Parts: sequence; C-alpha cells; structure tokens
Amino acid sequence: MVGFDVQLLAVLRELAERGSVTAVARATHRTPSAVSQQLQTLQRQVGVPLVERIGRGVRLTEHGRVLAGLASGVATAIATVDAAWQEHLGGGTGRVDLAIFPSAAELLLPGVLTRMRAHPGITLSLVDVDVGEGAFAPLAADHDVVVGHRSDGVRPADQGAVQTVPLLREPLDVALPDGHRLAGRARVGIDEVVGETWIGVPEGYPIDRVLQAMAAASDVPPSVAFRTIHLPVIENLVVAGHGIALVPRYTSGTRASGRFHLAELADVRAGRRIEALVRPDRAVRPAVRTVLEALVAEAVDVTT
Repeated sequence: MVGFDVQLLAVLRELAERGSVTAVARATHRTPSAVSQQLQTLQRQVGVPLVERIGRGVRLTEHGRVLAGLASGVATAIATVDAAWQEHLGGGTGRVDLAIFPSAAELLLPGVLTRMRAHPGITLSLVDVDVGEGAFAPLAADHDVVVGHRSDGVRPADQGAVQTVPLLREPLDVALPDGHRLAGRARVGIDEVVGETWIGVPEGYPIDRVLQAMAAASDVPPSVAFRTIHLPVIENLVVAGHGIALVPRYTSGTRASGRFHLAELADVRAGRRIEALVRPDRAVRPAVRTVLEALVAEAVDVTT
C-alpha cells in the first residue's frame, strides 16, 4: 500500500458516511464521474476491490469498510499535526460551523455566545437544524459541531464516525393548561394522562418516543391532535386548552409561570440527552475544542 494517494482516502471515507457517489459528489463539489474515477484509482493503488455494484449504486466491500475506517484515523492524525502547529502559532482561530436544534439553542446559545466573546479570533457560524434523533450524526459530515438529542435508553451515535460529547440530560414534564384538573399536582401518573388529547412532535423525535413508551406501558394508544417541531407553538396550544404535551423541563420552565403548569411524570424515566457530535478530525482543532468547552460549561450552568 506504499505510495497510494492519501487524498483519495477522504473520498472513500465520504462514501462510507454519505452512502452514495452522488451525495459525495454534491458534498465535495465534484461530478459523480470524477468521484467514481477517484475510487477506481484508489482501488488500483491498494490492489483489492473497495466498492461493488448494487442496483444503480455502489456499496463498500469488506476491504472498503476497513480502509474507510482507517481513513478516519489518517484524517485525525493529519488534523492533530495541524492543530499542534496552530497552538504553536498562538492558538485556535478561524470559523466554526455549529448546527443546533431550536430548543437547545434557546437553552444554551445565549450563554455560549457570551463565553465566545473571550475568543475574538473564532467566528461562530450558526445553522438551525431539527431532525429525527437518528439523523443528527450524519450532519457532522457537513458541520464542525452538531448539537443533537436522543431519548433515554437510545444508544449514542457510532463512535467510529463521530465523537459524542455529553452536554446534559433534560427531564420531560407534562405541560397542562392552568385550569386542568391535574394542574395543582407536582407529579402525575401515566394512567392519569395517557388518555388525554396530546400536542406532539413528529414521530421519531425523542419526545415522541417517550409518549410511545407511555402508550406501551398503559396499553392505551395516544390521541395526538397536532404535531409540530416548534416548542413555543406546543406551549401556546396547551395554554389555549387544545391538549396537553410532553415538554423539556429547563427550556419550557422559563415560560411556564402564569401560563401553564408543569408536572413530573411519575411512572416512567422521561428525558432526553443533549450532546455535541463531531468528527474526530475536527474535534482536535483548537477552535472546535474551544466551542465544545463553551457548550459543556454552559450546560453545567443551566442545570445547576
């Protein structure tokens, strides 16, 4: 394998993470034919098949999967050298692209931006994302840091493709209109609320997984009147008496007083894990490390 082009490894790695030649071409600003030619060149250099045809697309062979995993290590090693050189020259500077879902942005972003004032050489570029919990890790291919969330009990993203930096666990409470029959209670049981009309989030999101777990525990399918990804809209619908909802405690708690009541769910461990996802080669960049440290510090502050 001596003499093969390290840059071609990056193309193979992109194929492993993105799943198709077309997606790799789009992400790397190449044509699909150019990507295919580069993969063929790499195959000739290593002397074994790395991809195979499947329908109209391709997939990695076992050799391809192994080499793609090694490619991540190569990229990280190169990035580590670059990071050490940046530190020698005076520390982290440059742009860091942060993708974050809206309710985590509500909770963490003001404090993170305040902390980043101490690092004027770093420009933070912000992108709103809101996807199902299984779709956050792939976003790390296109963003330096991705703040995502997952349900209690769901395994973290593949550690080979991304590193997971835990930020906080946010409990989920039941939001009730102030005039609701249970609005005076600090805790409510599943059987007391599962049959209510619910305001929900899209299927596959962490909060919906908890609602489905409640249904499984009680054998009562939930009646979901409306679904939206927008937490303030959910809260407003609860306030107006259109249903009840599961909401994140710290985020919704800042708006609950005088508008709606929050009650702890007694019979199930209800919560979501908020975490930062980052490719290993990007995680070693000084500027990225600085942003991760700001996220971790802010998460500690909002939960204490």
